Amino acid sequence: MSPMQTLFPNIDWAEIGQACIDTLLMLGGSLLFTVVLGLPLGIWLFLTARGQLHARPRLYSALSLVVNVLRSVPFIILMILLIPVTKAITGVSIGIRGAIVPLVIGAAPFLARLVETALREVDRGVIEASQAMGATTSQIVTRVLLPEARPGLIAGATVTAVALVGYTAMGGIVGAGGLGALAYQYGYNGYKPDYMLVTVALLVVLVQILQSLGDRLVTRYSRR
Repeated sequence: MSPMQTLFPNIDWAEIGQACIDTLLMLGGSLLFTVVLGLPLGIWLFLTARGQLHARPRLYSALSLVVNVLRSVPFIILMILLIPVTKAITGVSIGIRGAIVPLVIGAAPFLARLVETALREVDRGVIEASQAMGATTSQIVTRVLLPEARPGLIAGATVTAVALVGYTAMGGIVGAGGLGALAYQYGYNGYKPDYMLVTVALLVVLVQILQSLGDRLVTRYSRR
């Protein structure tokens, strides 16, 4: 018997392992689509704000309202509200596939705000110099804004990934699976504190790994 089995004899470690895999799959899939949607949305928020390259106050206000509304809805409530949408897109409303849609819709607006903030930190003089040299908006975005804001963008993606870990855990309450589901099913409903302790410890470790990796990347690109 291994030390972990001796310390926690009531835990099914195969079940814990599968829950870890499910959590990582939800995190990886949702983070990918969150970046795919959140990055362009954040760029548009930046470009359409007053005083920016394509200032359109009405469009900015509309985008900002949508982002603020989605960010203000608690994730568990959002997940329940999106069940019909999730089922229409994925064919299921629970499990890993059923969790990714609400995870993305909940996290993409959050990332978009962080992207907008990171882009605002870019020196205005660099943008104006690029405009003076005849650069197009797409060139300024891809060759100036994104490279200059890279540390802030990585930091934003790291914060979003950590938030998604928490979202996946909350999603376990409504059938998303993963470590959150085990914590709720066994730790809370089943009155098994050892399950609660192990799942929380694993989530903490995952957050620490993500934050450490993000911090290293930020430091690396900040020096450049």
